[in-house]
Amino acid sequence: MKRNYYVLLVLLLFTALLSGILTSGISLVGRVGVNTFYKSYRFFKIWWQAALVCLLVLLLATLLLYAIDKKFKGHKRVLLLAAFLLIFLGGLYSTYSDFRNSLSHRWLGERFHLGIYLYWLGFCIADLFFLLTSAQITPVSGSKSGAPAADAEVPSRPI
Repeated sequence: MKRNYYVLLVLLLFTALLSGILTSGISLVGRVGVNTFYKSYRFFKIWWQAALVCLLVLLLATLLLYAIDKKFKGHKRVLLLAAFLLIFLGGLYSTYSDFRNSLSHRWLGERFHLGIYLYWLGFCIADLFFLLTSAQITPVSGSKSGAPAADAEVPSRPI
């Protein structure tokens, strides 16, 4: 499958937008906690700010994955991208476990939880994009001067 970076960008934009909208749906108890104790997380209350933060972090992670994809080839590339996928899935599981076992995080509400899960899935989407698609390789045909290659067939002209 050939790479289409526009598809990846649209997926990341959609993921960030939906994640921002969902994380802004903090429950009433969660809003009280954010307003009184956790003031550095106030950006979660406004959907576009949460979406912008999510998009920036997703783009930074995607640039890291792009650099890994360009720098390494073959088995090492696949191994690194698979390791990052496992790290992202581990983060998703850790977040799920924390939301189920921590009382203060449980009170944030299911919409908020879904937004954060979607955030981790955005990382996984970016990683799978580089893991499952191949870079476009341009075939070498002839010399750079425009002359046909030595083994290329030159059509004969009628006399």
